[in-house]
Formats: sequence, structure tokens, C-alpha cells
Amino acid sequence: MALTPVLVMAGLLLLCGAEDNCPEIENVALRGKATQSQILGGQWGYLGDPGNAIDGNRNSNAYQGSCSHTESHNSPWWRVDLLEKHKIHQVVITNRGDCCPERINGAEIRIGDSLQNEGNSNPRCATITSIPAGISSSYNCNGMEGRYVNVVIPEKKEYLTLCEVEVYAVPVKNRCSAYT
Repeated sequence: MALTPVLVMAGLLLLCGAEDNCPEIENVALRGKATQSQILGGQWGYLGDPGNAIDGNRNSNAYQGSCSHTESHNSPWWRVDLLEKHKIHQVVITNRGDCCPERINGAEIRIGDSLQNEGNSNPRCATITSIPAGISSSYNCNGMEGRYVNVVIPEKKEYLTLCEVEVYAVPVKNRCSAYT
């Protein structure tokens, strides 16, 4: 009977991942590589770099250099390559706050390993119905697995502006029991 508390404690440690040496769920997008369908042209083009959406800065004023921004075209998309397959628990998107928050309406978050159709055919985690100006909204992806996270506005001619995209995940290679 004296072993029971020890066994219970060992079981709790195993469930919590201590025995698996599990990494913490963190924003892995910060280490990724971003790309998008087009970069906004003209005098403001330098402000629309796809990497701006994974710079760790939620500043929602597109003119202050922390947002990605495409030209207006059919089915604009943005993608982060996480460089390896991850188990994705949550995606947080910060919408533009200085103008035009409705542009993101109808966008989809897609996660997977395929680059077919630029990654826009991967399984869908969520559809963004709307995000108020300057607000960060969270989407639960229930441990979907993939290397690529896309945000696409399908079948609509629109600008896509993302002021921050955070991807909370752990690498699949760790296979921690705590994250199953």
C-alpha cells in the first residue's frame, strides 16, 4: 500500500509529460518562413512583406510596418512554413485596426503538408466570419497536424492584410503523451 502514492505520482508525471520531456506549446510561427500570393505594390509596398505577420508584434496599424498586405486579387493567400510538421492547437489572428476590418471576412485557416494549390487545398481548421478592427481572435485547431498554415480568402477578389498570425503548436516528432 505504501507504493500507491508513488505510483499515482508517477502516473501524473507521465500524464503531464515530465517523462516524455515534452516541449511547451508555443508560438512556432516566429521561427517560420512566410510567403503570400502578392505583395502590395506602389508607395506602400514595403509595408506589406509577408514576414511582418510573424514578427511577434500585434500592432494593427498597417502603415507602421507590422502587417502583411497583398494586392486585391482573386483568392489572396498568405502562408507560413513551420519548417517541420507540428501538432497545431491554436491559431491567433490579429486583424487590421486602422481600416477595412471586413476584408478578412470569409477567410479560411488551412493546415497540412501539401503545397498543391499553394497549400490552399489542405484541411480547414476554421472559417473567419469576422474579426473586429485591431482585435486578435483565436481559433482552436484541435491538434491538426501539418507543416504549412495558410490563410486564404477563397473565390473572392480582395486584399488580405494580416497584422499577426500566431501558431501555438508542438513538433510532431516529439510525440508527447501529454498532447494526445
